[in-house]
Amino acid sequence: MKPHSRATAVINRYPAWKYVVLLVTLVVMTLSALPSWYGEDAAINIHWTQPKDAQSTQRYLESEGIAVKAINQDGDETQIVLADSSSQFAAQAALKKWVGPDDNLALSQHAAAPQWLLNMGFAPMSLGLDLRGGVQFLLDVDMDPVMAAQQQGVLQSLRSTVRGVRAQAEMDHSIRTGVLTEQQRDQVIELVKQQYPGWQVRSDGDLLNLSMKPEEAEELTRLTVVQNLQILRSRIEELGITEAVVQRQGTNRIRIELPGVQDPVAAKKVIGATTSLAFYEVNQDNTVPGKMIPFEGRPVSVKRMPILTGDHIIDARAGLDQMSQPQVNITLDAAGGRMMSDFTRNKIGYPMATAFSEYRQDDQGRSVVDTRLISVATIQAHLGSRFVITGSASMEEAQQLALLLRAGSLTAPIIIVEERTIGPTLGAENIENGFKALAVGLGATLLFMALWYRRLGWVANVALVANLVTLFGLIALLPGAVLTLPGIAGLVLTVGMAVDTNVLIFERIRDMVRQGHSLARAIHLGFDRALTTIWDANLTTMITALVLYSIGNGPIQGFALTLGLGLMTSLFTGVFLSRALINLVWGQDSRRKVTI
Repeated sequence: MKPHSRATAVINRYPAWKYVVLLVTLVVMTLSALPSWYGEDAAINIHWTQPKDAQSTQRYLESEGIAVKAINQDGDETQIVLADSSSQFAAQAALKKWVGPDDNLALSQHAAAPQWLLNMGFAPMSLGLDLRGGVQFLLDVDMDPVMAAQQQGVLQSLRSTVRGVRAQAEMDHSIRTGVLTEQQRDQVIELVKQQYPGWQVRSDGDLLNLSMKPEEAEELTRLTVVQNLQILRSRIEELGITEAVVQRQGTNRIRIELPGVQDPVAAKKVIGATTSLAFYEVNQDNTVPGKMIPFEGRPVSVKRMPILTGDHIIDARAGLDQMSQPQVNITLDAAGGRMMSDFTRNKIGYPMATAFSEYRQDDQGRSVVDTRLISVATIQAHLGSRFVITGSASMEEAQQLALLLRAGSLTAPIIIVEERTIGPTLGAENIENGFKALAVGLGATLLFMALWYRRLGWVANVALVANLVTLFGLIALLPGAVLTLPGIAGLVLTVGMAVDTNVLIFERIRDMVRQGHSLARAIHLGFDRALTTIWDANLTTMITALVLYSIGNGPIQGFALTLGLGLMTSLFTGVFLSRALINLVWGQDSRRKVTI
């Protein structure tokens, strides 16, 4: 009997390293989940140009009747932690009157967990818009100006390459030629074939019709939306808004979620602004065709083609000149620096104009562009990659212009088609109701498992609680993971999935005991035979979660995220942790027959 006992004991014994891995994982996940238990406090971050001490800041806020919980000072950055979230906007309004015009204020959240826990690198899990409150925008990317720019580029190339050709732009962004000679027809076809492969040429009697291929239009739309996504993300980062979500929705729409932002006006000004900067040579010879752009109430004639555009700007910062007037310091990339250098080398003493363009909607909902000159200055020296532009009416306007230029110019105008604001009170109510549902579901499940499986029930209950702790820790630990209201629904579903794993295993163990096997042998066979079913069930559900996450957005992704992560933690706790606990308590008893 001894050899048989030793063989059975080996079957139901984990090596020491597995217990170490289980223990370390549970400890790390518990520490990661703890900051979420403590929650977050409302805070305001101030970036100073001339820092003020924390004591004077606190005295000022208290004089305004605003309770301050703590103030953290780090160089020219100050974080003010407030006693409650309702004080956040009152504090922001009061501080705007007290700080300097160049100081930057941003709403934020401060983890309420003990400092030793935060020093270890752990932080609360990120909450979505429906839980924290904030603003959601749905933007429509207007492709008409992009298509029109492509059309004009082909049209200009056509007129400059094919001598004597007559062509005009059509409303559908196609190009229609006049009557062509045989030679002109061949030249047009060859030009499109060589330089514009995304365009097609169709004969219309003696005329030709040039239009963009459908697949090229789709690809251009995709690239434009993707580039706008990147630029919008940069702009939001410049605003200091954390945990924002910027995603493509459909063919040419973008959805932006800004958790924690309750005043959408400032965000809308930057997010919705479609601006560009271009530098033009002033047209001093009226015999040369140019275009008129207004400057200080009078039109100024500039050359049709710009020297360079804002696409080459890699940095832009507001500052003051020697006369304390606002200016924007511009830094160009290498290509832009060469273009500016080549132009100004022989143009010292000539005027150069800086044009600022911004798209807006007219009364009919169409996008129109307003272009104005913000400066017309004489080139005093040979310019390169660094120079300044002037003409801003105030320091605030210069900072706004610098922010837009630094974050990039949108490649197509965007239209805000939907705007929603969710208050922090509603978000707190969502959290409370969601976790009440989770608590009720968890309590009922724990009671059922304890009554139905008796001695094995406590193993399932320990594994279930460990599963939720591990899941919360994993969500907090993963970058980009955000808990939403549908995500809480995913947590409730995870409770059922986790219990399902234990039910399958325990029922197999019961079957083995009924067949006369010892408890240790029944444990071994029960886990072994249930594992295939468990893997199959979780794999099919994981495929569904991956599909939901890949093609869904917003709430759907929040649900899919917690469901997918919950499946992984359920396998970890329901199989490996449960087996470790059962092995330690009953796994070595190979002879005793029991009823479960």
